[in-house]
Amino acid sequence: KHVAVIGIDGMGKFNSQTETPNLDRIFEHGAVAWSCISQNPTISAQNWGAMLLGATPLVHKLTNSTVSNEHYTNDALPSVFKRIRESDPSCYLASVCNWNPINYGIVEENTGVEKLTADNDKILTPMIVDCVKKKPKFLFVQLDDVDGAGHSGGYGTEHHYEEIRRADGYVAEIHKAYEDAGIIDETLFIVISDHGGVRNGHGGYTDTEKYVYMALAGKDVNECFIEYAETRDIAAIVLYALGLDVPTYDENGFTSQIPEGIWD
Repeated sequence: KHVAVIGIDGMGKFNSQTETPNLDRIFEHGAVAWSCISQNPTISAQNWGAMLLGATPLVHKLTNSTVSNEHYTNDALPSVFKRIRESDPSCYLASVCNWNPINYGIVEENTGVEKLTADNDKILTPMIVDCVKKKPKFLFVQLDDVDGAGHSGGYGTEHHYEEIRRADGYVAEIHKAYEDAGIIDETLFIVISDHGGVRNGHGGYTDTEKYVYMALAGKDVNECFIEYAETRDIAAIVLYALGLDVPTYDENGFTSQIPEGIWD
């Protein structure tokens, strides 16, 4: 009945190199991919756009510049928010992002989505918890401080790991909010990153930039390692989990697929 996608910007799969007890606990019996593939180029707008629209960057054409300056208006390739809204006019939907261009340039206007932002993840997390109390049908979250740490101190450094550990705590707070709301057993809970990095940047296609962590926990989710997945597969996963039609594969449009192994 509910899906939560918690995005940790710039984490890649660097969480495998530091302590994340909450991610380990939440997804102990879930489906986990340690080599989910980021879209090329490994940049935020291209990948958050791919997740929410279910298409490659060549198709959705979003960049960090466009999402910062232009509202998204392509009715031929609606976001998962719009697809859910069209199927359920009265449900509560929320997008809570530290990097607000997602709310501005990917999530459509006038779809009844509560859009919230804050200057850092510490301030953002209580806002997310408040949204969970309203029992959202779909909640999208983007935490940004991990990526900021990568840019400022280097990806794969102790500074970067420290912020990943902090994000692990924020994920625990969000997960507990679902428990406190009494809906965790009816929720597909997902954590994913959009890209990793190398030295102080990203955008190329090296292994530390393109391989990211994706994990799912929820009713009927198999305990498994997912062999192949891409960031854009989030759209199909969300729609399928909520019982909505997944659009037919179209190389010039929606190409999101459900990775094998997640469900029987």
